[in-house]
Amino acid sequence: MLSGCSSILGEKPKTPTVQYAPDPRVQADPSWPNANWQLSVSAPNAARMIDSLRIAVRPSGNEIQVYKGAAWAKLPSSMIEDALLRTLEDSGKIAAVARQGAGIASEYKLVLDLRRFESDYAGNATPSAVIEINAKLMHNADQKVVASRTFLQSSPAASVDVPDVINAFEQSMQTVVTQIAGWTLTSGDAHEKTHGKR
Repeated sequence: MLSGCSSILGEKPKTPTVQYAPDPRVQADPSWPNANWQLSVSAPNAARMIDSLRIAVRPSGNEIQVYKGAAWAKLPSSMIEDALLRTLEDSGKIAAVARQGAGIASEYKLVLDLRRFESDYAGNATPSAVIEINAKLMHNADQKVVASRTFLQSSPAASVDVPDVINAFEQSMQTVVTQIAGWTLTSGDAHEKTHGKR
């Protein structure tokens, strides 16, 4: 009797939500300069719609939807921050790097603004994973922005299937994190050389 209750009441079983956790691994570029300074990384700023556990998809124009039955295991801002910290830590190219507030006396601070983190069809049959981040490197001694750049990466998915879209997100994350890490080290190194001559 009990087994038939749900069908009698007309209840439909809920589709379980699959959680996805892209884990990009970035190899340090040998050409990156060695930094003898310390860096703190601020948690990326982002609008609530962008920084959500729901996976955003832009089917056309200004329309935003989310994938049903799929979610991120961590917020996009956390995924970007974690991947960037790990890349810089594992690179062996910097004296020390930590999250802001972790207690290290850093000479520079990296401020990130996450502008886009979505699957975008852009008129195509299959979507691309689009990530856009503005990065500012600040010199803590005088609170001046020593470098600023916007990074935009779009990686096409192999199909419209969610697992393929997630793979595209991982590719975009890997590329954009590599670019930001290299740019941060290069920009800080350039400022140190000019700053040290004053």
